[in-house]
Amino acid sequence: MRRRSIFLKLLILLLFISSAPTARGGQETPRQIVEEFQASLLSVMKEAEALGLKGRYTRLAPAIERAFDLPLMMRIAIGSYWNQTTADQRTRLASAFKRMSVSTLATFITGYSGERFETIGEGPGRQDVHLVKTRIVDPDGSDVALTYVAKRSAGGWDLIDVVVDAGISELAVRQSEYRLILKKRGIEGLIRALNAKADQLISP
Repeated sequence: MRRRSIFLKLLILLLFISSAPTARGGQETPRQIVEEFQASLLSVMKEAEALGLKGRYTRLAPAIERAFDLPLMMRIAIGSYWNQTTADQRTRLASAFKRMSVSTLATFITGYSGERFETIGEGPGRQDVHLVKTRIVDPDGSDVALTYVAKRSAGGWDLIDVVVDAGISELAVRQSEYRLILKKRGIEGLIRALNAKADQLISP
């Protein structure tokens, strides 16, 4: 099912921005964090129709916050622009991006057709990160490779990026997209763009 493979790639569009990460025990390994996150995705996929769009949003938001260091990902995504923002802008930017990201994922998850996640390996990466290699397998046997990038902080491990098909970094894609908006419209323009997209996606 090529359609399902494309859908599953789109799942990875979720990986950005909240005002603060949800507390999690610092003893979890990167593999445990990845597998717990993927289990949450599968759970929502299986109940997608019953939950509805807003129910899926409610279930997905804490799973994203729990697994990813979203503030760090945001700082990386907008680069030097982060230093030009006020505290209020950082809060509003983070909130807008979270809304847009979770809304996007909730819109794409509409059902379950027997997909499964598999962890196929892990090991150290460059710049003190840890890589967890997984794949999403469709019932027809086709699969999409996903490599999660984890980084250790004072509170333990957090995910900071996902590489699709061994080459497409979602963090790099976001850097290009958002910095272009920032160059043309500034911080306030990016906040408006993210909120507008979220409003469009989550509206009945």
